[in-house]
Amino acid sequence: MLPIPNLMHLNSCRIELICGDITDPEIDAIVNAANASLAGGGGVDGAIHRRGDATIMQETNEKYPSGCPTGSAVVSGAGNLKAQFVFHAVGPRWRGGTANEPALLQSAYRTCLELAVKHGCQSIAFPSISTGIYGYPIQQAAPLAIQTVIDFIRETPETLRLVRFCLFSDADLDVYSKALEGADVNI
Repeated sequence: MLPIPNLMHLNSCRIELICGDITDPEIDAIVNAANASLAGGGGVDGAIHRRGDATIMQETNEKYPSGCPTGSAVVSGAGNLKAQFVFHAVGPRWRGGTANEPALLQSAYRTCLELAVKHGCQSIAFPSISTGIYGYPIQQAAPLAIQTVIDFIRETPETLRLVRFCLFSDADLDVYSKALEGADVNI
């Protein structure tokens, strides 16, 4: 069996997949899998808030008192993280695929990519949005996430240099690797 690729170059952008802690890398922007009220929580959200410090929550409370709609994202500083920004993306809760979940998930990823360009970021790190407590099946979410990134890079060449997916487990990494391998990269 051939090894599954965890790296792709597209235009001037490197897309990479790793199994690791999203709060560790020195990167311009880290994406937080947030809830709509931006209230903090567990999983990726909890790790980012714990490691980044209370200034992240203070800033989101001040700037976004109404929270963030599902399928969108908002920006804050990164506190003690090595990143410059945190993009708080609100993905959909899985309801069996009947409540526009794919479009909302794609929109959450795309909004983060647009925020990265708007704020002059060269690099961004994503978790697997909505596949934790929100229950979105990772086998369906991974291809959407990968293809959304590829399509964005095709549409906006020369904007981003690195898009990294920081995945929770080797099993998640395997699913994303297969999605990357099967993605439509025709330019």
